[in-house]
Amino acid sequence: MFKMKTLPRALAALALTAALPLAALAQGKEPVKVGLVSSKSGVFAQQGEEVIRAVQFAIDEANARGGVDGRKVEVQTGDDEGTPDAGRRVAEKLARDGHNLLIGAIPSSISLALAQNLERWDAAYFIVASKSDKLTGDTCKARSFRTNHSDAMDIAMINEWAKGLKEKTFAVLAADYVWGRDSGESFKKAAEASGKSVPLSLYVPMGTKDFSPYIAQLKAANVDAIWVAETGRDAIAFVKQAEEFGLIPKTKLIGHSLIQNFMINATGKALESTPGTTAYTADIDSPRNKAFVAAWKAKFNRLPTDNEGQAYNGAQVMFDGVKKAGSVKPADVSKALRGATLDTLYGNVTMRAADNQLLLPNFVARAKMVDGALRPVIEQTFAASLTPAASPLCKM
Repeated sequence: MFKMKTLPRALAALALTAALPLAALAQGKEPVKVGLVSSKSGVFAQQGEEVIRAVQFAIDEANARGGVDGRKVEVQTGDDEGTPDAGRRVAEKLARDGHNLLIGAIPSSISLALAQNLERWDAAYFIVASKSDKLTGDTCKARSFRTNHSDAMDIAMINEWAKGLKEKTFAVLAADYVWGRDSGESFKKAAEASGKSVPLSLYVPMGTKDFSPYIAQLKAANVDAIWVAETGRDAIAFVKQAEEFGLIPKTKLIGHSLIQNFMINATGKALESTPGTTAYTADIDSPRNKAFVAAWKAKFNRLPTDNEGQAYNGAQVMFDGVKKAGSVKPADVSKALRGATLDTLYGNVTMRAADNQLLLPNFVARAKMVDGALRPVIEQTFAASLTPAASPLCKM
């Protein structure tokens, strides 16, 4: 008798379960836990603010659409203070607390510190701004993915770009760390190979506030143009002082990441008409980028910056890894992404299996006034096929 009465109830419960929306059934799935490690303080704080804003935007957008693969996205943030020690410390805490899909550091020194510990922390890491070739070279890791351009990719483009520069004599002013030296030395080599002269190269310690001694040397060199590879607050200080002391606009600046949005915005019109490399602009013609730009404008009433575009793109690669893996475990996500073809802001591109480098087109832009705002506008596009082969030093 008992069984006869309970059978209809069981059938009714089964029918109710079948009728529930898929989103409700997915509530039991393990959430996507993001550890957002970037600079809230230190020399990279302004760039870090942009990265944090864009990753949070990607998370909010995903959750509003029902999550990633039906999973809610949760995030915890940590201030890396712009230093490897602080970055490693906060990343380890986030990972050990379960937020082990890491993203967000700006300088390569911090990304290198994080990448070396991923297995120990049971984490994966998505690089959105760091460019050092070591990250996809002799220190590459199977759980570390670069979704932005590497130094080697930029330098390959610079080598092509340098051939068409009309100026004959150049100086180099670059930050005295891996990225700055790689950029300065590579530009000098490319320029000289094209029959141009580079009589002066200056490498400036990080955190320099007074650029007047360097500006005096640049003025005395009397070159046609200056290759600048500075970033963060240092770059802003240099540009402001270069204008104050009359170095520009008399002498042309050309830059590696010099015409980033935050630097243009911080220096008035000092960088107007300056050409330089750029990693992302809102002008990239792909369906996913158009949708992103429209959504960003709707929320912030402005275009996304280069840092914001790159960070959002990195978050999307992370989410695509979760979808492809059907899992939030870092090992599963990493395995699913290696060699994968992905729909990104840059179009359909490949995550190269040999070194976990996303193969992207690259761009040269010029700072121009558009709709009342000074911003980078793409002038030349270089295909992803220009990307150098993976380093044989990368063993994953």
